[in-house]
Amino acid sequence: MSRLADLGYAAGWRFVHAVPQGLAAMAFRAGADLAARRDGPGARQLRRNLARVVPEATPAGLDALVRDGLRSYARYWQETFMLPSADHGALLDRLDGAMEGIEHLDAALACGRGVVVALPHSGNWDLAGLWFVRHHGVFSTVVERLRPEALYQRFVDYRVSLGFDLVPLTGAGSPTPRLLGRLRAGGVVCLLADRDLSGAGATVEFFGGAARMPLGPARLAAATGATLLVIGCWFTPDGWGIRFHPPVGVRGRSAAEATQAVADCFATDIAAHPQDWHMLQPLWIDDLPVAQLRDAG
Repeated sequence: MSRLADLGYAAGWRFVHAVPQGLAAMAFRAGADLAARRDGPGARQLRRNLARVVPEATPAGLDALVRDGLRSYARYWQETFMLPSADHGALLDRLDGAMEGIEHLDAALACGRGVVVALPHSGNWDLAGLWFVRHHGVFSTVVERLRPEALYQRFVDYRVSLGFDLVPLTGAGSPTPRLLGRLRAGGVVCLLADRDLSGAGATVEFFGGAARMPLGPARLAAATGATLLVIGCWFTPDGWGIRFHPPVGVRGRSAAEATQAVADCFATDIAAHPQDWHMLQPLWIDDLPVAQLRDAG
């Protein structure tokens, strides 16, 4: 199955480059609609997650929200496959007009103590990273080691081509020393932080339920004096939205308390743009498999 996934992603990159962009968009949208009708495990989990975000949704409204969520996720993949050969200058010109709260980033960078940026799996975070590299230089981020290795390497090559410094989560020692080094040199670390992959994250209140989120962003900021910022990303009909929230205070707070503040920022943007939150995996503790809860405990 993992080999088939690698072949599928390789085919996606070739397809997007071989057909007109409008035709590619239609194909990805049709694929998303098919996935919504088939209602497989990912679509069903997305439905459970979105039902927590929009508890007042009717069954028909939730059907439409899941469909729109899968369309948004398909758009992310279409843009991912397109990005290596796209006109980056033109994209960045459009992104410049989409940035909100940029003063928070400028102030954090001016302090010179490093910046930790936490973001959820929403919108197109790769485009946000491309914008950051072009305007402020390279940043470090942690990547999950996918299987097979060929698929993992494909994504490493893709993101390195965008200028990201990638630190493997596993298989190359602890990522923490490299991240600490980047921050202590006044650099930037960006972390997707709405899903706890370690099983050792903080329990946070999230849309009325208990969920787990990683402690890493708060701990890195506390250990180095770096500023902790949260950004939200979403799609618009003809572009993207990206917002930097005011800094999350870590001084005088436990890492768990700061992580709750990060989760609150995530919730603000996800509630405003629920269809663009690409969370097709269990997140709330009530949804996690028993074995995963036992390992975490």
